[in-house]
Amino acid sequence: MGMRYTSAVLASLEGSFHHLKSPSTRPAAQRDPKVIETVSSMLSDIQARGMDAVLDFARKLDHFDGRDLELTSAEIAASGSKLPDDLRAAIELGSERTRAFAATTRSHLADFEVEQAPGLVTGVRYIPVERVGAYLPAGRFPLTASAFMTVGVAKEAGVPSVIACTPPQPDGGPNQAVVYAAYLSGVDRVFLLGGVQALAAMAYGLVGDQPIDMLVGAGNAFVAEAKRQLFGTVAIDLLAGPSEVAVIADDVADPEIVAADLLGQAEHGPDSPAALVTTSEALGKAVIAAVERQIPTLSTADICGPAWRDYGVVTVAKDRETAAALMDDLAPEHLEIITEDDDWFFQRLKNYGSLFIGPWSAVTYSDKGMAGTNHTLPTAGGAKHSAGLSVSRYLKPLTYQRLTREATPSCALAVKVMSESEGLSAHAATAIRRLAIYQQ
Repeated sequence: MGMRYTSAVLASLEGSFHHLKSPSTRPAAQRDPKVIETVSSMLSDIQARGMDAVLDFARKLDHFDGRDLELTSAEIAASGSKLPDDLRAAIELGSERTRAFAATTRSHLADFEVEQAPGLVTGVRYIPVERVGAYLPAGRFPLTASAFMTVGVAKEAGVPSVIACTPPQPDGGPNQAVVYAAYLSGVDRVFLLGGVQALAAMAYGLVGDQPIDMLVGAGNAFVAEAKRQLFGTVAIDLLAGPSEVAVIADDVADPEIVAADLLGQAEHGPDSPAALVTTSEALGKAVIAAVERQIPTLSTADICGPAWRDYGVVTVAKDRETAAALMDDLAPEHLEIITEDDDWFFQRLKNYGSLFIGPWSAVTYSDKGMAGTNHTLPTAGGAKHSAGLSVSRYLKPLTYQRLTREATPSCALAVKVMSESEGLSAHAATAIRRLAIYQQ
């Protein structure tokens, strides 16, 4: 499923909205049976043949030239010196802000302990996972900031070991900007591997010291499917589909800015949905016209053009209450608010991956790490039940309890009664035996 309205919500709001532009009849992006079959076959082969299979796929799919898979610590550290000064400075800023926001978030996740009754103490300790593997895309459009969101945030959570895989470039070497971002983020080891074989190698312990505990990072349909199939063998961050953007706007919004922001996310792929919900029909029409003007000016018109054509939607709501209800139904990955009363929507809306409030808050600032928040977010309606990647995802909130003799009567008597009603005599016995000792 992609970012789409549900029929039940549309029916409940019938008569209070209309579409100026609807998506085509093409289905939303779905799991491709051929992708599923290919990934299953690759994972089975890698499980059976280990590193031999990984290298076979690397030669076939990544044009691996036989060099060492792992970058040396010196190569990783030197990556920044190979970049233009302005790019290096931008990467440093994004890394700094993302890690700072993650560190602040971590500081608010505090261990605690509480005495619920005399002698009954319970608590939570936040313990980081031991080993994380991050996939860092570097294909046609390298996602330089991905390392900030995955490696850097994991390190701020206290993860001891974070390894990364990134596909080799046509010259056989790594994308230096991606490696430098990983270096600043605190990566421990980097391997030149792409796609399914990279994820499998990390999950099965074919690279690194041991199998990882958690797999994170974005990628194409094959990477997403590999994460889906590896889930259970390892934990994952989330299953994200095509990138999404939605905007709530009214007459105060600049249609050129709204159009640019819609196309900024449609650029991620030809199946990336972009939606505008507005209380102003005039603005809706102006945005549609602006989008059509802007597409031909973009170097990625071959991507964002089809995305807008097939998955773009513009909806006019009769009032802000309807607009908010429609947007909560869409539950977009990225949501911008550009209205006369942004705070009203901020207080009302509850389903989104990340929120961008006001005309100066561009989604792309978060995409590149400049806002400090994470860009690994739920898609396809997942924001109705899940949040994006953050330090909390790398932490296990482990509970514990410590009981003394004086807490025995209140716990044991209740457990005895409940267990006997369930027919679980062994459960009851653990309480009865303690109660007998207590009464001696």
